[in-house]
Amino acid sequence: MSKDKLSPFEEEKNDPAYLLSYAHHLERQARQLESEKQLVESERLRLQREVNNLRAELERLRTPPLFMGYIVEIISENKAVVRSTTGPNLVVSISRRIDQSQLKPQTRVALNQRTFAIIDVLPPAKDPLVRKMELIEKPTETYADIGGLDKQIQEVKETVELPLLKPELFEKVGINPPKGVLLHGPPGTGKTLLAKAVANETNAAFIRLIGSELVQKFIGEGARLVRELFEFARENAPSILFIDELDAIGSRRLDLATSGDREVQRTLMQLLSELDGFNPRGDVKVIAATNRLDILDPALLRPGRFDRLIEIPIPNEEARRSIFKIHLKGMNISEEIDIDYLVQMTDGSSGAEIHNITMEAGMFAIRNNRDYITNEDFHNAVKKVKGDKEKVVRNVTGFI
Repeated sequence: MSKDKLSPFEEEKNDPAYLLSYAHHLERQARQLESEKQLVESERLRLQREVNNLRAELERLRTPPLFMGYIVEIISENKAVVRSTTGPNLVVSISRRIDQSQLKPQTRVALNQRTFAIIDVLPPAKDPLVRKMELIEKPTETYADIGGLDKQIQEVKETVELPLLKPELFEKVGINPPKGVLLHGPPGTGKTLLAKAVANETNAAFIRLIGSELVQKFIGEGARLVRELFEFARENAPSILFIDELDAIGSRRLDLATSGDREVQRTLMQLLSELDGFNPRGDVKVIAATNRLDILDPALLRPGRFDRLIEIPIPNEEARRSIFKIHLKGMNISEEIDIDYLVQMTDGSSGAEIHNITMEAGMFAIRNNRDYITNEDFHNAVKKVKGDKEKVVRNVTGFI
């Protein structure tokens, strides 16, 4: 091959189209390498952040534990007397990072292990049982779900709902709003239902507890729970505190009592102190319910603690008719129900028993593979519920 003649490969390399294609190929490679470089760099930064977090966590775990204490007295801007849980009262320094307005007597603080200096303010101690008593979701029951208690609903509105929604009315009249209301009456008459309806109508926090939950094993625990319960209600004001089965801790005090009875009495005395308004309760309204008004301690019933005692009686004929109409609204009925018969046959029945009759009527329909309820189902339900009630009464009477 002569020196002047180029090989086919050399001729292709000198071809402008080839050179342009090769340049594009190199550009693509460069962009790909740049993209890979960015990915590697972002991964490096992520790993670096993770290393820093792990180092910070390791440093935090190496930090010595802190002591807990309570402030007794503020001496100056940088000195305070604290009561440590590990020993006597101490005069300690206050860290500059702490806001002085947060420091008050009985404030819970964290103390340095070596110098006992105040380095942090801790939140108030609250029993988990107290926090669990708040109902986060508002009850779905309304006043429309309550039949035959128009007068009682009006009294509850005036005592609980009106002071929360329109406090200015009481200021204009020049009177203090009522502090609380006690609902009393036989079981199943709608006391708890009425309290739930009040919580639904207002935007207040609803805190519900059973009286027996305040009966604790150790001395002073029940009184502490009552105190923290009212503090929790004040912190979440406006709030409604509903105490069901009040007779569990509010029964009449006796001279002859066991150690357990004396602990219940201590809890009752703390409840009386809170209800008496020694500490202003603000927008905290108390509703209590009991089936045994006759055994409650007289100190609970005096004005200033429960300003209104509202009786929730066994429904009369008109009330039973209203209750049946409320329950029949949501039921699939094939024919017109003879409400007059149901009202006559349920004389002396409570609202809960009437609700049970409507449920049993639906069960009779399901038992017969029907998706609708007839008059016969209701008749059978009345006979079944009344028969079961008579059996229970006979058994209890025979046992006694």
